[in-house]
Amino acid sequence: MVGSSSPLTRKLLLLFLIFSGLYFGKDFFMPLFIGTILATIFLPFCKWLEGKKIPKLVAPLFCLLILLILIAGVVILIQWQISELTNDAAIIRAKATKIFDELQQYVYDNANISKVEQTRIIRGEQSSVAKVIPTILGSLAYLFTNFILVLVYIYLLLYYRIHIRDFIFQLSPADKKNEVREVVYKAAKVSQQYLLGLAKMIVFLWIMYAIGFTIAGVENPWFFAILCGMLEIVPFIGNITGTTLTVLVSAVKGGDSSMLAGIVITYGIVQFIQGWVLETIIVGPQVKINPLFTILALVLGELIWGIPGVILAIPLIAMLKIVFDNVDTLKPYGFLLGETETTQKKWPLAVKIKKWFKAKKSSGH
Repeated sequence: MVGSSSPLTRKLLLLFLIFSGLYFGKDFFMPLFIGTILATIFLPFCKWLEGKKIPKLVAPLFCLLILLILIAGVVILIQWQISELTNDAAIIRAKATKIFDELQQYVYDNANISKVEQTRIIRGEQSSVAKVIPTILGSLAYLFTNFILVLVYIYLLLYYRIHIRDFIFQLSPADKKNEVREVVYKAAKVSQQYLLGLAKMIVFLWIMYAIGFTIAGVENPWFFAILCGMLEIVPFIGNITGTTLTVLVSAVKGGDSSMLAGIVITYGIVQFIQGWVLETIIVGPQVKINPLFTILALVLGELIWGIPGVILAIPLIAMLKIVFDNVDTLKPYGFLLGETETTQKKWPLAVKIKKWFKAKKSSGH
């Protein structure tokens, strides 16, 4: 019966098996994929170090050191901003208590549940928190173990990259070696371009959000700017979530309507600059996946691997598109994932700015 099945049925069955394997094998595949993508980011730096006569055994260690410094820097920055935010903890607590009392009164007026009964229900929920503590500790241990595993993968993939590359070339037919080589290099490049571009984008977003929130009068503007920028890792959803949290916290702290409007206006201006200028200059067209498949990739990533799946979804599907675009039989799928000519049209100013940057780069300035 399998031999008589249609090509479409076989393709759907293959997709089902792939996604099933990714779901049930997430403990194996997830740290490996994270390590692979991060290794591609540090690949140029690793090559540069080796070109400076740094031993091949030592060069990946410098890459890991840079990664750890970057992670520590972000953590310290966030912790510093949180410590400033806690100075207003008493005000936030008083405002939250007032809102909670009003909410209890609303529930009593509309659902006829007394405040005493509501408190009893809430305390009953809180008593179950103790049961969750072992789960939280287990999750932290799991996270730490996978973090160490990712570092090991990064080191080994950088060290054995030429060996792995030659293995891939040996698998390919003699008349397809050039095509395979092009696919491998482009896939590595698009991963570097996306993640490095995303890092640059987040820095620009931090600055723009901080300026806008400062003008709007938001307290601790850098904290919320960092929050909104970091959430950009999740396309579409992240920036809206960050802005919503900024509005809610500002409202709880007594922000007036002009401040809240300023936050929303800042969000709109930043999104306009990001979508029409920064993405064209920093990220580039090679990583552009149309919004439909971007959202589908995010949903599938979350279903399969949770939050890490959401973060990995876009670079993985971008690398997949590179493979599709360079294999004749798979080109229709690359076309399906990409943007149409209409969505590729950009604001003329963005095109001029991009040409200016290219001219500067080619002139060596």
